[in-house]
Amino acid sequence: MKKLACTALAAVMAFSLAACGSGSSGTGDSDAAVYRVLYGGEVETLNYLVSSSTDELKSAYNTQDCLVEYDSYGNVLPGLAESWERDGEVWTFHLRKGAKWVDYTGKEVAEVTANDFVSSAAYALDAANGSSTAYMMTNTLKNAEEYNLYTAYLVQSENGTKTTDAEGNPIEPVEEVSFEDVGVKALDDYTLQYTTDGEKPWFVSALSFGCFYPVHGPFLEEKGELFGTDNQNLLFCGAYYMSEFLPQQSHVYQKNELYWDKDKVYIDTVKKTYNADASTVAPEMLKRGEIDEASISTDLINAWLADDATKDMVRPSRPDSSYTYFISFNFEPSFDEEYEPDNWIKAVNNENFRKSIYYGLDRVKSFSVQMPEDAESLLLNTITPAAFAVGESGTDYTMMGSLKDITTGNPYNEEQALACRDAAKEELAAAGATFPVKVLFVINPNETNCDKEVQVIEQQLEGLLGSDYIDIQLMTGPSTGFLSEVRRTGDYGMLICNWGFDYADPENAGEPFKAGNSYQFMYTDETQGYTNKTEETQAIVNEYYAMMEAAGQITDNNDERYAAFAEAEAYLINHAMVIPYHMSGGGYIASRLNPFEGQYAPFGGANFRYKGQHLLDKPMSMTEYETALAEWEKNRQDAAQAATGE
Repeated sequence: MKKLACTALAAVMAFSLAACGSGSSGTGDSDAAVYRVLYGGEVETLNYLVSSSTDELKSAYNTQDCLVEYDSYGNVLPGLAESWERDGEVWTFHLRKGAKWVDYTGKEVAEVTANDFVSSAAYALDAANGSSTAYMMTNTLKNAEEYNLYTAYLVQSENGTKTTDAEGNPIEPVEEVSFEDVGVKALDDYTLQYTTDGEKPWFVSALSFGCFYPVHGPFLEEKGELFGTDNQNLLFCGAYYMSEFLPQQSHVYQKNELYWDKDKVYIDTVKKTYNADASTVAPEMLKRGEIDEASISTDLINAWLADDATKDMVRPSRPDSSYTYFISFNFEPSFDEEYEPDNWIKAVNNENFRKSIYYGLDRVKSFSVQMPEDAESLLLNTITPAAFAVGESGTDYTMMGSLKDITTGNPYNEEQALACRDAAKEELAAAGATFPVKVLFVINPNETNCDKEVQVIEQQLEGLLGSDYIDIQLMTGPSTGFLSEVRRTGDYGMLICNWGFDYADPENAGEPFKAGNSYQFMYTDETQGYTNKTEETQAIVNEYYAMMEAAGQITDNNDERYAAFAEAEAYLINHAMVIPYHMSGGGYIASRLNPFEGQYAPFGGANFRYKGQHLLDKPMSMTEYETALAEWEKNRQDAAQAATGE
């Protein structure tokens, strides 16, 4: 049996608690601390068991606890579970006694028990409830997918009474599966057991998903369809309860005085006020002292930095490593003939062609559109960001094996780009390609300044490689249905894509490139007509899939597992099948929160939790931010070494 109890984290916890809060001054410990912000878009639901919207789940991140939580450096800490252990596919969690459910007035309703996690699983996996995060359970728990499919059949067939759908198509029966067969059990009130479908060494990190949050079963049954429609139709077991929910007016959160860890909740009240023009009016309101945080757009940043009254009130937004961006090459184009898809197929299958763009892209120049002051701080040489996964030895995943050279190198290399261009010209001419190669680069209008960013990429690449070699054709995609109409149909040649991590394992970074995914159609599927890969490209794809499969089979040693995944990721990048770009984030902010003080994880909702944070006397400056970031990075490394005893 592999013991994963919190005693293994004692050194990290001691270090983290000593470092946490350094640099914070504040109003939060003696006087009531109120944190005031604006919001510009109203939520559609507070039902955390069905929603996958970050804006909607921010409420649950602060009002609901899950089995585990995280310190300021991404280390797992006990939450509603005091300890846990793993025996192969079986995970047993020992819940703390005395954790309470409260209502919207802060009044105690019941104790949190293991049955509440069984109730949430039963609700999320029932297709009738339409949970958009249930896939994390169906991908991990034994018989969860089978049960979910069976309940979907019951919905479609109206409990087996219909044999055809509305279009007259037959409804195929699905074998009955009972929820009791799903891998989740309450052994007693304080012992919860999950059984995974195969060994999942990363399972604990999946517990941040909304579908794994608890719900008080009797309350859920009582409320029925009203559950989560407002704050009065919810119970809360987290650091805060939602005392006020007035749509398009305000959301108010109060410190939960019955919370098991209330001594680490320093902000007493969080007040969010609705304003449809929040992004426009917030900066001026912050300067007047009416709110405590405002985003500062790129068209305002220079003026703020030049003004003595505001230059020390603004800082970069903290990088969000839970989302990374990369540039995809599409191997199965579906775009119009005017963009010469057949010629594109020849070009994209040529490794030297891909490498000429990989080495030729000046990412600092293009991303400076988003971050004019410090673009380099968000750039990535890898798909998986640093600090996302750390092996048992304390080594960061991105510094393992062949990936280390990519992480520490600089992909922008004009000499290599031109050498690859010259080789590609010769090889493509022999293959019957014509020049310049038209490259359909689609702009996502929903991404701020994406049009300007892509224009810089066009000018920079054509300027370096020559407009007689490539002709980047810019096209703006639709503002609604962009993913379904562009990426998922293959209506592009190159595209800036993003990927949000679901759990803390580098296996997850390979999801966009798996067979069946629509990020670049790297795989071959004759039934779908995806057959445009050359033998050379197919060999690269096959080898990458084999490397990923082999890495996934290593479940008892994270150093070995991560090192194997690192080789696979390096292989993908070294063959220029994808161009890593940057982490999520960008832009600037004025805020009375220290972004390095609260909880942190490169996935889930830890970064949105107010627990552990104080209010600063004034917004953090650029210099203070840089100092705090350097201190955080050093402390994170020290904490990782303390955890491994090295």
